Amino acid sequence: MMSSKTPIFTDTIPGAAHWSMVIPKGHVLQAKDLEGGANLSMLFYNPTNLLERYNAPDSLKGQHTFKLTAGHCLYSDMGRVFCSIVRDDTHWIDSVCGVANKQKVAEKWGERDYQKDRNQWKQNGYDALLVEVAKYGLGQRDLAANLNLFSCVKTDEDGNLQYLEDHSKAGDCIELRFEMDTLVVLTTCPHPMNPAEDYPFKPVELALFEAQPVREGDACVTSREENGRGFENNRRYHMHSACRHQ
Repeated sequence: MMSSKTPIFTDTIPGAAHWSMVIPKGHVLQAKDLEGGANLSMLFYNPTNLLERYNAPDSLKGQHTFKLTAGHCLYSDMGRVFCSIVRDDTHWIDSVCGVANKQKVAEKWGERDYQKDRNQWKQNGYDALLVEVAKYGLGQRDLAANLNLFSCVKTDEDGNLQYLEDHSKAGDCIELRFEMDTLVVLTTCPHPMNPAEDYPFKPVELALFEAQPVREGDACVTSREENGRGFENNRRYHMHSACRHQ
């Protein structure tokens, strides 16, 4: 773990739930799949400028990969690094499949609503993220392409996307080290390609730690030449921010 041993806080997010928090620079968010088969959809925004948000295409093409895992960085649309992936027990984080909407969930698992079914209703990832971003004055047009932690989607020989079942095991952890203050928005609704017969309510445990300083030769900084430039963009951003507040 690239962090202190004692968590600042822990919380368990049940399946089909959503959550958000501003995580300060220099902290690690650890997500743990408690039962296996979880899905954690995430988006990132700059809390002081909500127009700056996670950019999936730049994160992939800038690091020459379709597969995000430990050693990779997650970029904003302004060329800065929101966070670095410092641990990934699953070795593959889906970055292209998005989230399911209400219609897709109803077609796959049937309809339930909160008024009748309470916490056993079948929430969908799109509406869950929309509820969270609305708390910050954002709406539909602010939902960018998201990450799906604990989920893996590969391509077959014909180029068709294939969801990998049993990709994440109970106890698997993914850790994100935040390189700038970041508004994190997430949901534990199931992956849109999950073939389960019954709607999967899979909880995820979150823990926040103070990160160790980024050292020379850090794997996330050096894994790609572009990442070095991303960290330099962060340095200049924080330098300018400090000057404005003097």
